[in-house]
Amino acid sequence: MTTTSLSRTARRRWWWASWGLTAVLAIGIAGYAVPPYLSGNPEASNVPVNPDVALHYLTLAVHALPGGLALIIGPFQFVSRLRARSPRLHRLLGRIYLISVVVAAVASLFAATFSLSGFSIRVAFYILAVAWLYTAAKAYRTIRRGEVALHRVWMIRNYALTFAAVTLRIYLITGLAVKSSFPGLEFEAIYDASGWASILVNVLVAEYFIVQRTLAPLARTRRSTKDSAPVPGENLVGTASPGV
Repeated sequence: MTTTSLSRTARRRWWWASWGLTAVLAIGIAGYAVPPYLSGNPEASNVPVNPDVALHYLTLAVHALPGGLALIIGPFQFVSRLRARSPRLHRLLGRIYLISVVVAAVASLFAATFSLSGFSIRVAFYILAVAWLYTAAKAYRTIRRGEVALHRVWMIRNYALTFAAVTLRIYLITGLAVKSSFPGLEFEAIYDASGWASILVNVLVAEYFIVQRTLAPLARTRRSTKDSAPVPGENLVGTASPGV
């Protein structure tokens, strides 16, 4: 069942429930991932630090801090009431969000290069970082051109990639729970699968959300506008125009 088949009230409730869960998870993961890097102690890092690369911890910290900020800001940028009541605040937070994404994405490229993890997860992180930067650039360009609907589409895609920080940890925790029942599973395999799934599943969910919440309403509006437009050769009250 799609959201288009639900009543307006049910769609609104479904949206707020989804938004609330997203916001809670985003704030929770940011609160878990960021503080260890505020201490400046590499031993407190949530990710294993490469002892042979002095800058590895720094790149992790530069990635985590703005990444966590973007994670927290993101959900509030999608609330239409906040956008309508405080457009200046929306623009300010939007700028902070995009700057945070750019800094975090560039830092993640270096962090992935120095990572102690295997080749597969490094490739996943490279793809994530590039897609993160690309969608941020598209979101910025579309809003600068005044293309609000396209800006919203690209921001949904971008935040889906930001939210991969959350889903990766959910998949990882789930995988480790499964590992207790299947001792043959290796941590590296679980971590690789969690990393790739956090990207692929988030992208699919984002595209579904875009179709259901952004493109479908636009299509319905265009159809209703087209249906209500006067037919050529007829006047506004529907009678034949003179000369026909």
